[in-house]
Amino acid sequence: MAAWVGGSQQRQNPCLWDLHQPQWSALIELEVEAFTVRWQHQGQISERRFPYGLSRADAEAAILAGP
Repeated sequence: MAAWVGGSQQRQNPCLWDLHQPQWSALIELEVEAFTVRWQHQGQISERRFPYGLSRADAEAAILAGP
């Protein structure tokens, strides 16, 4: 799978991707039926789960929208 909008795949677990932005960071976990994004911003964690049925553009927009 191509890099998630500038994210990097973890070597020890290819289902996990790290994404760092100036205001927040995110961990993207690829699961069987969906993917989960956990954003960290100012010590708070927000989590959302997205179906794979989203277009790539919609998935990237949702991730980059941040927490």
